[in-house]
Amino acid sequence: MHTDTLRTDLAAAFRMAAHFDLNEGICNHFSVAIPGKEELYLLNPYGVHWSEMRPEHLLLVDGRGTVLEGKGEVEATARNIHIAGHRANPKHLCILHTHMPFATSLTMIEGGRLEMAHQTAARFYGRTAYEEEFGGFALDEDEGARIAGDASNRGDADIVFLANHGVMVGGPSVAVAFDDLYFLERACRQQIYAMSTGRRLKLIPDAECRHTASQWMQVLEFQATEHFEALKRVVG
Repeated sequence: MHTDTLRTDLAAAFRMAAHFDLNEGICNHFSVAIPGKEELYLLNPYGVHWSEMRPEHLLLVDGRGTVLEGKGEVEATARNIHIAGHRANPKHLCILHTHMPFATSLTMIEGGRLEMAHQTAARFYGRTAYEEEFGGFALDEDEGARIAGDASNRGDADIVFLANHGVMVGGPSVAVAFDDLYFLERACRQQIYAMSTGRRLKLIPDAECRHTASQWMQVLEFQATEHFEALKRVVG
């Protein structure tokens, strides 16, 4: 995929995330790995609000986090989390990291998990991992590598819940990664609303979860692409 297209899509993903209140101030970060022999990434500069993000704002950085193109600063946590994340699972062309409210709420609960209690949650069946320990801000490379550990150990983990922190979502395209981010937050919101009743969750049997997950996977790329294009028209 051409770098200009990746820039356009990634910038649009930031604006969409702001539209749905998935951002936290000017913090959190999204990245794309540029296909090719060199280790190159697109990352958001610190200080640009997601609602105003445009393709020209994005920074092109190398594997050390050195800015090669663009104006601005790469936040240390962005550099350490995203470069380690892409290296841990190269199939993730795009990695999105947020502290979005409902998904993050599950990381604050002892033993918090996305439970298979709704068909939207079943979309993520077998695709989630959990980093159980909070290690503070990822201001050094070691913490970034630790956070990426589950992605490295589990090639099927597209979603990682980070204890007391937030989530990371990786995908083969910006559209698929954003679609997962969007539906992950909705699944977590549905679960928290249901939990707030104080009643026990009615879980979907494992066999049905597998079946529903396979149905999701059959339409995931097509649906994600169509949804992403529709949101481009709506959000702008």
